[in-house]
Amino acid sequence: MSRPNVPSIEAYLAALGQTQRTALTRVVAAIRTGLPGAAESISYGIPTFKIDGHAVLYCAAFAAHYSVYPATATLVAALGDALAPYEYNGKGTIRFPLDVAVPTALITRIARVRAAEDAARPSRRRAAAKKR
Repeated sequence: MSRPNVPSIEAYLAALGQTQRTALTRVVAAIRTGLPGAAESISYGIPTFKIDGHAVLYCAAFAAHYSVYPATATLVAALGDALAPYEYNGKGTIRFPLDVAVPTALITRIARVRAAEDAARPSRRRAAAKKR
């Protein structure tokens, strides 16, 4: 699926076919639950969620699946068996089939793990200490 040139997540969703739009709307809602207050934008042509200017999570729709990125080693270790039913390519992508119900609770957990992982990065801790 080619990436539409869109200015916002809502415009990205509107440009999708009905099946993809329905699924990704649920994915975006689950991410918003897991990352309250995150800035939203389009980066690399796909929905992007940022905390303090740093991209924490991306999602995208395709013809037969949708994906959430990045699936880091920390994320995979933290969620373990919960990710087993889905395709993980080892390169940072988790693929979810469009013909299966969106696992919103899992996607919210993915967002929360990514937020915690990002907050624990040494550069983030230094920046937080400077703000005090």
